[in-house]
Amino acid sequence: MRITKSITCILAAALAALSLPMVQSCSGRQDSAGSIVLETESFTLTVGEDAVVRSLKVKKTNEEMLVRGTDIPLFSVTQIRPFNNEIKLEHPNTRTTYKANSLIWDGEKLTVGFDTAPYEAVVKVDEGPGYLRFTLEDFICEPEDYGGLALDVPPVAEFRILQLPVRERKNFGEWLNCMWDDASAVGVVGCDPWSQIWHEDRNGGRILTADLFSGKKLCGGSAAIIAADGREPFLEAMDRFEVDLGLPRGVQSRRSPMLNRSIYWTSDATPLNIDKHIAIARQAGLKMMLFYYTCFVKSSGYRYMGDYDLRDEYPGGYDDIKKMLDKVREAGITPGFHTLQTHIGIESRYVRPSIDPRLNRKRLFTLKEAIPASGDIAEIYVEENPVDSPLHDYTRVIAFGGEGFAYEGYTTEPPYKFTGVKRGAYGTDAASHRKGEIGGVLDICEYGRGTSIYLNQDTDLQDEIAEKIARIYDCGFEFLYLDGSEGVNPPCGINVALAQYRVTSKFSKMPVFTEGAAKTHFSWHFQAGANAFDVFPPEVFKEKIVEFPYAEAPNMAKNMTRVDFGWWNIRPETTPDMWNFADSLAAEWHCPVTIQFSLKALDANPHADELLAVLKKWEEYREAEN
Repeated sequence: MRITKSITCILAAALAALSLPMVQSCSGRQDSAGSIVLETESFTLTVGEDAVVRSLKVKKTNEEMLVRGTDIPLFSVTQIRPFNNEIKLEHPNTRTTYKANSLIWDGEKLTVGFDTAPYEAVVKVDEGPGYLRFTLEDFICEPEDYGGLALDVPPVAEFRILQLPVRERKNFGEWLNCMWDDASAVGVVGCDPWSQIWHEDRNGGRILTADLFSGKKLCGGSAAIIAADGREPFLEAMDRFEVDLGLPRGVQSRRSPMLNRSIYWTSDATPLNIDKHIAIARQAGLKMMLFYYTCFVKSSGYRYMGDYDLRDEYPGGYDDIKKMLDKVREAGITPGFHTLQTHIGIESRYVRPSIDPRLNRKRLFTLKEAIPASGDIAEIYVEENPVDSPLHDYTRVIAFGGEGFAYEGYTTEPPYKFTGVKRGAYGTDAASHRKGEIGGVLDICEYGRGTSIYLNQDTDLQDEIAEKIARIYDCGFEFLYLDGSEGVNPPCGINVALAQYRVTSKFSKMPVFTEGAAKTHFSWHFQAGANAFDVFPPEVFKEKIVEFPYAEAPNMAKNMTRVDFGWWNIRPETTPDMWNFADSLAAEWHCPVTIQFSLKALDANPHADELLAVLKKWEEYREAEN
């Protein structure tokens, strides 16, 4: 008798089905050779009964998109080690991937069998205009195959929900995970932030992959194939996919006229000087203004990040922010907000006087000896080997309970201990810590000289911070820069986009577009601006513009996206020919720039009016091009 994996898996699949709009079940069939044929209005996918992918053809051109003869199965499953007793005894106990080796189509779902692994997976296939969505619904397993082991069966760590051996073409967008040219396009894409979308290089092409993870979203997780006859039809299919699944509108945002307008960035605008900033922006012909968080909240570098307390210049609170933004919009300028959503400052209320348990710990350690409530201590004894724990000057802090302990080093031979310890790091209160208490090395941001700590994406702290950001954003902003987005705990391929999405999902409406310091696959749906490079000094400005944004522009175009050629700042040595050169390269690729304006810096530059005239000239060119 076959029974399903668990009630947990059944509930996960049911909830996933309820959370998505209705899409049509795929009208698949078996051909005369016994292969399973799955079709949409734009392409046909053929998979053998042995689960090997045979063909993917775009209907309009009848062009084969796959590398033939690869014997690559559509699915696979991974365990951290074999658990079934006989398999465990036959094979090495190591992380093991089992390839799919059989498929059965029942008219709506695929039942997938695997090499060696004694269970099957059930995958639902849905059809939309130009796409097929594959959802892991369940596992079919005989509990007796595991000899009554006290574990949920089967013990799956990862499920590869899709892998396609796609032929090399003119363009491959690694962010979008799409291979395409003017005639045909095919991509393996995520349906939500929880799938890891990537690719593997192979001779003659790439294997496009989608993986689901236990502890993230296994049952109920899904990914899709989108294929069409070229770039624009692919984007049309992607747009319908986004609408059908209730995703952010990445295609729509890429079609916004705002996307290619250059941006006036400021870190010191307040109600007291906003008229001056507006006047400069208008003189430069800039119709987008990006406000750094320091314009609104109290700051000292990153030290107070997370509190989001408003500056004294806003005695009326958020209403004063709304009034200032109304003035910006009345001047014909679209306001945007620039924040760092994953950073928590070391002088914020999340650290002083007690470190919030939701801040990320990079390594966990168990106290081998208790720590008294008061008094100096020079060493902390732990059960685990501290080898490879952080040793950079700004990153040597371990927390037990709410107390931080700075350390200078550690031993890597028993007895294991942290040495050169000073308690009360970051001004935290001393407390007693019992033997056996678990703590960890804090995940301190690599920027800002140790002034902020990354939060743990596996907790609700990101949502709490998101609500504070949303309260500011909803005062009237329309686009967003998510700085520091690389600062997440693994798996980064999921958590970078998930952290961004957790923030934008709190807004009363999605931004027209976002930019960010890092991107992963799912962020394509809202991060239509990609990322701006950091400031290059005048002595190497032209060289670095060519080396970085100009080189990145064609790569980003392969992802059907533009790049921001900023950030640029204003120094006494900045000359109009620098900006004219760089802006001409940006305009060549239909890309904008972002200028970090400072009233003081502009006043100190002898070419200020000429610099603004250069910007205005190229903004007029962009507007004419649109």
